[in-house]
Amino acid sequence: MKRAINYYFLCLAIFLTAFGLLFLSTLSAIASLQVFGNTNYYLFHQLIALAIGVACGLIFFAIPLHVLKKMTPILFFVNILALVVVFLPIIGTKFWGASRWISIGNNTFQPSEFFKITTILYLSAWLSNKFSNSSRKGWAGLAKKGYDTFTKVYVPFLIFLGIISVIFFLQKDISTLGIISVALIAIYFAAETPLWNTVLTIAAGIGGVFALIKIEPYRAQRLLTFLHPNQDPLGMGLQLKQSLIALGSGGFFGKGLGMSTQKFGFLPQAMSDSMFAILGEETGIIGCVILIILFLFFLWLGFKIANASTDRFSKLTAIGITTWIVFQAFVNIASTIGLFPLSGIPLPFFSYGGSHIIAEMIGVGLLLNISKNG
Repeated sequence: MKRAINYYFLCLAIFLTAFGLLFLSTLSAIASLQVFGNTNYYLFHQLIALAIGVACGLIFFAIPLHVLKKMTPILFFVNILALVVVFLPIIGTKFWGASRWISIGNNTFQPSEFFKITTILYLSAWLSNKFSNSSRKGWAGLAKKGYDTFTKVYVPFLIFLGIISVIFFLQKDISTLGIISVALIAIYFAAETPLWNTVLTIAAGIGGVFALIKIEPYRAQRLLTFLHPNQDPLGMGLQLKQSLIALGSGGFFGKGLGMSTQKFGFLPQAMSDSMFAILGEETGIIGCVILIILFLFFLWLGFKIANASTDRFSKLTAIGITTWIVFQAFVNIASTIGLFPLSGIPLPFFSYGGSHIIAEMIGVGLLLNISKNG
């Protein structure tokens, strides 16, 4: 039976997007003027990406969920192909030694941002199909029927994670791998699988992270900078140092909208990685706490949409999308305030970047679709 969409969630998504554009409009003006001689260049590009994202979100809102479930293998493998294409010399584009972007004319897009959605959809569809023939809930019903759940569900899930890990290892994008892995583990856990599977997967993931840190010296250096930020305050520790200065100078109420001084070239990657620091400088502790509360509200509403769904595919998809967006937000915030190593991932709805805002609008459209039809 069709229901009304969750208007609280819709209003929250609109508010976060509008709030993010407001901050980006003032923050990007200086960098845009310096590089292009036009104060609105970055804002204009973000508005174009947002318009594309809203259009894509409306499409995914309108697609019947049972049709979307059938489409997930195609979407997933097309996205896999796009992730491979980034390594081609003409089409793929390298930045800072990493191959993560595809060039189309003068524009680039990052397939890994859309891979967050397609992996969530694919795993949700796969798990829901695995459990669809069980008269009891989840894993317990299958086990009672003598189904070999370990070899037919858990092992394929680990292989699935392993393939994704190899792709992102080659792209040198471990931060995005971490976001995707957490979302997929949340989906796997929500499918009522044995707790030991989730615990073992998390333990293996932690071990894999330390192995990756040991393989690549720059990751070890990033970890050392996180642990001892004052050892290299003008080099690797500069971004964290300036982020903390921005947050500290904002005080309780902030300097006021548009009054940041760190955006004048003092804070590296201010438009992408360190947007939260600028928000803290301009709105103070009050603004930071409000934003955190809004993301917690996003988490609550997303899980409420999942809980209200009567379809297993819709429920798992809603949990995956909500976990992805909220976990990414808190990793970005934690890295800005020094509670997590610098990750380089954007703050959802706020940071500059076309690919991530389009992907987030698709995620919002899917959650609204599930709230209405799931």
